[in-house]
Amino acid sequence: MIGMLAPLALCRAEMRPAPLSPQQIEAPTPKQMVSPDTVLAEARRLSRQGKFDEAMGQLEALAAKQPDTKGLSHELGIVYYKKSDYLKAIHNFQKALEENANDNEATQLLGISYYLAGRPAEAIGPLEKVQTWYPSANVDAAYILGMCYIQTKDYPSARKAFAKMFAVPPDSAAGYLFTARMLLRQDFAPVAEEYAKKAVELDPKLPLAHSLLGETYLYKSRLPEATEQFQKELELNPGDAAIYYKLADAYTRSQKYEEAEKLLQRSIWLDASSTGPYILMGKVLEKKGEPALAARALQRALAMDPNNPIPHHLLGLAYRDLGRTEDAERELKLSEQLQNRTDAKP
Repeated sequence: MIGMLAPLALCRAEMRPAPLSPQQIEAPTPKQMVSPDTVLAEARRLSRQGKFDEAMGQLEALAAKQPDTKGLSHELGIVYYKKSDYLKAIHNFQKALEENANDNEATQLLGISYYLAGRPAEAIGPLEKVQTWYPSANVDAAYILGMCYIQTKDYPSARKAFAKMFAVPPDSAAGYLFTARMLLRQDFAPVAEEYAKKAVELDPKLPLAHSLLGETYLYKSRLPEATEQFQKELELNPGDAAIYYKLADAYTRSQKYEEAEKLLQRSIWLDASSTGPYILMGKVLEKKGEPALAARALQRALAMDPNNPIPHHLLGLAYRDLGRTEDAERELKLSEQLQNRTDAKP
């Protein structure tokens, strides 16, 4: 029976089509003639599997043999985009649009490629044309468009883009709040403060508006104003663990360690899964001269995030205060190594 099955399996294997090779495309024999559509389909399959170099080999071989193949520039653009070679992606998407001005996917990816290549002003035009999301982009084009507006300092257009993303009116308090958050994330603190103030003005009881305004003040080390805004947010939103943490941060910077410790404990009671309150608690307790308790808080933070250099550094200081010299040196050295590894990443 086995002897009968073996030839059958061999026949099935022979019937299964083998992957295309660049040589088959460049110099096909009569039996190896492959249509351009087959090559493009094979390249798309390889690209979906993350085999970008193999897909590129297929497409470049086809380009050498039949450079005018319809859809070739589109597929080349997508593979270059996925390989993060954005300048070549731009070139091919431009060619694709010369062939077909209604190629919406190429239009969108051209805009995103411009943005990722550090050319946000050129990205705006294509992205404004197409707001539909295409899976091949792997990012939300509406978000990228908003970022382009921010980087070109067109803040009203950025607000409209983010308001559309979150389905709120552009002139609403929420529209200003969302834009302020994005601005602060991009280090546009002065404009973020202006927009956060506008959000509070339009709706003084809007959740997180006072908190965000407090963050803008904290960013500028304007501690009294930050504290005031966090306190207002706490009155409106007493169940948010993050607000206790942010207010504790402001108190810590003002060297009000007792008040900070109480707030951090409340933050941890509400949410024990965040490392930030434990790290700040370790810092506060170390400042208060309680290194043993500080070490316990920092060990808890490291149990959740062992590759964070900050708690390792603070734990090293706590161990040093406890006279545990070897442990202190180990933690400080590990902190330095982790920080260097982080700094080395592009």
